[in-house]
Amino acid sequence: MTRRSGSCIRCCLVTFAVISALCVSGPALYWRLKRGFSLKSGSAVSCAPCVCDCPPPLSLIKLAPGLANLSITDCGKDDPDLKQEMEKQFVDLLSEELKLQEAVGEEHMRHMNVTFGEARRVAAQYQKEAEKCNTATETCEQAREQAEALMRQEKKVTLLWERRARQLGWEGE
Repeated sequence: MTRRSGSCIRCCLVTFAVISALCVSGPALYWRLKRGFSLKSGSAVSCAPCVCDCPPPLSLIKLAPGLANLSITDCGKDDPDLKQEMEKQFVDLLSEELKLQEAVGEEHMRHMNVTFGEARRVAAQYQKEAEKCNTATETCEQAREQAEALMRQEKKVTLLWERRARQLGWEGE
């Protein structure tokens, strides 16, 4: 009975493996067979032309009738501002451009002057702070020198008293 159950298990396993393989690769094979095998990879399969009763596409002339016959000379003829601009002479246009550049230059110069004034103000403030620091350093240096002079004087006085005390019999520490 073990031999028979072993062959039954094998048969079930083989059947399960075949069914699993078909489930995994079946859809890909189905679409490959449906489209047909082609020798070139990536080549498109030609299909029959579509039969439809669609209206012809609208042309640009039908969409915007005035758009097709526009010319450069007609451009902006109804706009008075544009017409006035187009009638200006080349010299007028150049002089207007120079005026605009001059205005931009003046604005740049004004901004530069404001920035320069601010930089001078900040520099003067830093200079005042540096002078305060230098004055304080000099004061401290003078106080240190006076303290050193007083200390030297105190040492002299101390040595003098110590010498007198030793002369009078003091033995010290």
